[in-house]
Order: sequence, then structure tokens, then C-alpha cells
Amino acid sequence: MLKDKIEALKAQIADLKAENEEALEALRIKYLSKKGEVTALFNEFRNVAPEEKRELGQRLNELKNLATEKINALREATKQQAKEQNKIDITRPAFPAELGTRHPISVVRKQIIDIFSRLGFTIADGPEVEDDWHVFSALNFAADHPARDMQDTFFIEKNDQDVTRNIVLRSHTSSVQVRTMERQQPPIRIICPGRVYRNEAITARAHCFFHQIEGLYIDKNVTFADLKQVLLHFAKELFGTETEIRLRPSYFPFTEPSAEMDVTCMLCGGKGCGFCKHTGWVEILGCGMVDPAVLEASGIDSSVYSGYAFGLGVERITNLKYMVKDLRMFSENDVRFLDEFKSAH
Repeated sequence: MLKDKIEALKAQIADLKAENEEALEALRIKYLSKKGEVTALFNEFRNVAPEEKRELGQRLNELKNLATEKINALREATKQQAKEQNKIDITRPAFPAELGTRHPISVVRKQIIDIFSRLGFTIADGPEVEDDWHVFSALNFAADHPARDMQDTFFIEKNDQDVTRNIVLRSHTSSVQVRTMERQQPPIRIICPGRVYRNEAITARAHCFFHQIEGLYIDKNVTFADLKQVLLHFAKELFGTETEIRLRPSYFPFTEPSAEMDVTCMLCGGKGCGFCKHTGWVEILGCGMVDPAVLEASGIDSSVYSGYAFGLGVERITNLKYMVKDLRMFSENDVRFLDEFKSAH
């Protein structure tokens, strides 16, 4: 019957959905075109008995209105959806969003810290703006030591009559060691990573600031053999298991005896090349046994305790690992340079 067909078609139209303009146009053609299903029912209406025309006519008009409203509603919905999809979000980051990379100094610094952390060293930190006592006097620097001169140290405030009041930018992270010894009794086992400053001309081989990691171990019966074993382990971990070290006598005000440590050249394996000046060795750090005067200055009994200290430049190690020829590249933030270290993480 026509009445049943009208109700069935109403149910269909009520559930219509369209994902895009093409699907919507197909629905319009199916139901409202000249050959559509609604039109077909109007053609069938001509054969209805006169007494049923009024009721069925109303139902057909309701069906046509329902179909028209549904199609119009779907059209608005698809337009709004398309508009949302094409909307430009000005707060959205540019695409593609390139991933950044860690700085080579940070990469090497973390590698060094991880090695010493596995050996039981903890990280100690201190201020970059320091006083003369913690940078020089407590470390056994003589009053006329060249490092106190303006040619080597950045002075923020200087009083020639009372050197203990001089305020400087620290020239080494040994000041952190002094602060640790002042507030903590042995055993002490720390590393002190940080940035330091020296009044030097900026060139491919030198900069007015750079990064250091210094280590300190103080306890009973600490010997030079302990120092050598720790540094040998460190070198093998950082440069490879085939690496060897040698210790050459040197001088530092705060250690006695003192030494400089070389490692076998990582390019030639110790055979000799242009990089190591055909010696087979490359210097990487200074070290020694803590001078008893330094222990006493910080309130530690040198007759009971002994210790060793070492210090290395992070830029120096980074140069050895990645062959960076110009130190200035580390502080210029050139993304082309930094991109070269994406695989170093």
C-alpha cells in the first residue's frame, strides 16, 4: 500500500548520513530528483481512490518536506565540516617540525658524569661568582701567583689591601671542592661539573669561558695508586678498552705530587700521527694528591686523611672525540654544526 511505502521511506530519510558533498548529492538525486523515490510515490498517488487522496496527499507532502529539510541539514553539516578541516590554526607549529639535538658539550659532559657516578662519585655544585678565598687562597695559591693577575682572572670587585674580599668569576671548579670540604668531613667523593671563566683572547684554540669537571676523593689511606686506577678506568670507559694512560710529573699549587695525564691517541692507536704530533699520546687532564695545606685550610686533619683530585676540560675531551677544530663553534649556536651530532646521543 502507498501508506506503508510512505512510512518506510520516512524512516529511511530520517537516518540519512553524508560524509561529503559527493555523498550528499547522491542522496538528493536518489530521493528528490525527477526520477527519485519521493517523486515516484507522487506518480503512484494518481491512482489512489478519491476518498484516500486527502490523507495520503498530506503524508506525501510531509515526506517531501522531511526529505528536503534532511538534505538541507546534511548540506550545512558537510559545509561546516569542510570549513573546519580547511581552517588554518595560526598557533600551530610549522610543519614539518624538525627535532632538535643536544649540544656536543652536553653529550660529552653526561658521558663523563655517568662514568664517575658508577664509581661512587656524587655531583657537587657551587656559584660561578666567587671570592678569592675559595678560588685561590684556600687552594694554596701564593699572594703573587700569576693566576690572580687581571690577565688571567675576571675580577668583579678587587681590593688590593684585603685579597680575601676580592670577588671574581671562578677560573676553575676547584672552588666547589673547597666549599664541600668546609661543610663536610671525610669521606668525600665528588665531581664538580660547571662553567669557568678566564681572561683570554677568543681564538680557534681558546675561549674566555669553557666547561670543566673536577673530581675529589678524601678518606683514610688514599694513595696515588687509587688515583691512577680510577683514571685508567675512566679513560677506557670513555675512549675504548684498548686505551692506555701515562702520568707525567707536573705542578699545581693545590696538589703534591702533581701529574698530567695523557691517553693513547685515538686516531693512530699510539703509533704516532699528525694529531698527536707523532708522539702517540694526547694530554687530557691534570691530577695529583691533595696538598696537606689545602686539607688544613678547610678544617680537615691531614694527619688522618689524604686524598686525590683531578680536573679536565669538557671542550678538550669533546675535541678529541669529534675532532672539532675551532672552539668557537661550541658557543655560536650554528644549527648546521649542531645537526652533525644528532647521531651522538
